[in-house]
Amino acid sequence: MSTLHIDSVTKSFGSRKVLQDIFLSCKTGTITGILGRNGEGKSTLLKIIFGTVKGDHQFIKLDHKILRNQSDRKSRIAYLPQEFFLPKGCKIKNLIPLFCNNENAEKLYKLDIIAPFLDQTSRSLSGGEKKIVETLLSAFSDAEFILLDEPFNGLSPKVTEEMKNLIKEQAVDKGFIISDHRYEEVLDISDEIYLLSDTHLKKIKDFKELQLHNYLPKNI
Repeated sequence: MSTLHIDSVTKSFGSRKVLQDIFLSCKTGTITGILGRNGEGKSTLLKIIFGTVKGDHQFIKLDHKILRNQSDRKSRIAYLPQEFFLPKGCKIKNLIPLFCNNENAEKLYKLDIIAPFLDQTSRSLSGGEKKIVETLLSAFSDAEFILLDEPFNGLSPKVTEEMKNLIKEQAVDKGFIISDHRYEEVLDISDEIYLLSDTHLKKIKDFKELQLHNYLPKNI
């Protein structure tokens, strides 16, 4: 079992503080969900963990190794950003081996959910179809920890359920940190839930606590 340890993360943009003394821990075999309103800093936190944004202060460690730069994270942490990242002109079937080892590539080739896209390029896919492909490439990658930013955005309820099941299968030996505005899906799939609000990360036990912290209305 491996542990991704995030501690003392602080980030400001000019005079606006976004993150303050953030602590978070995720182990392989678990799914951690992060909820929060737009602009609270969820994407910024994931980018800091991945290494594409630097915090004003941060301490990030994977097992006994302190992660100081992007090369320290290579092949250990994968990240699904909100922005599409696939090259537009390559067929999906040719991209899979670039992200996955042989075993996981074969698993992806056999999935019904991705089969219709294998001979297509990213350019010809809809937004929802790109989201499916990019999420699966991240989830089935060789990385020990997978960061997913809005993986369910634009997906139908049926496809969302299928994607959640595939993520849970991969989470048997990987650690996932997932942020999505579809809070029902995050609550359903996650072993631990955190709410990012007013620059701080708070651990949440249940639906009622989300109402208590005014993330959800009291009357639903």
